[in-house]
Amino acid sequence: MSLWMKERNDGIPLAMLSENEGAIVVELRGGRGLVRRLSELGFTYGTKVKVLKSGSPGPVLVDVRGSRIALGRGVAMKIIVSPR
Repeated sequence: MSLWMKERNDGIPLAMLSENEGAIVVELRGGRGLVRRLSELGFTYGTKVKVLKSGSPGPVLVDVRGSRIALGRGVAMKIIVSPR
């Protein structure tokens, strides 16, 4: 299931961004439960996000709405963003 497919063709997964790179959320991919959980954490359409730390392998530390959230790389691959 996918949500917010307006800008699907130019989006990339959040996990692919470099450290200190910002972007805007354009789509959430995943089941109903994951999409709901990510929305509750603040990952909604049009929200500005910034990758604070991204080591490979390991979690991705993201700044979203003034909060720092650590996401597993698999979950970060389901958040589609448009680099700004």
